[in-house]
Amino acid sequence: MEKVKFNQEVYTFHIDFAGHVSNIVYVQWMEIGRLKLLAAAGLPVEKIIHDFGLLPTLIETKIRYKQQLFLGDQVRVEVWLSRLKNVSAIMEFRFFNQRRQLVATGCQTGLFIDARTHRPTPLPKAAHQRFQLFVQGDEGP
Repeated sequence: MEKVKFNQEVYTFHIDFAGHVSNIVYVQWMEIGRLKLLAAAGLPVEKIIHDFGLLPTLIETKIRYKQQLFLGDQVRVEVWLSRLKNVSAIMEFRFFNQRRQLVATGCQTGLFIDARTHRPTPLPKAAHQRFQLFVQGDEGP
C-alpha cells in the first residue's frame, strides 16, 4: 500500500482571526491531496472526465483537529484510500507539523458520477485496479 505524501507551508493568508491556520485551509490541502492521489494512480481528473466520462465528486468531508498550526509551520500531508467500492471511495488524510506531530486527521467520501446523467456510476475495472495500490483499511478521522 502506498500513500501520497507532500509538504505545504503556512502563509499569512492561511491565518484566521484566532491567529492559527483557518479550518478552510485544511479542506484546500485535502483537495490538493485528492488531485495528487488521482494523478499518482495515473488517472488525473482530466483523464477521468475525458476518457471515462466520469466526474469524481465529493459528498462528505470530515476533519478532526488535534493541534494548532501557525504562521511559518511546515506541514506534511499524507493521503490514501481506506475503502474503494465500485462507485465510491473514502480518502484518508493525516497532517503533521515539522516536528512530526499529528496535528489533524480527515477523511472524504467521493463518488464517481456520470458526466451526462449525473448519477453514480461504477468506475471501469482498469481504472479501479489503478487505485488498488493506494488502498489501506484505516478509516477515521
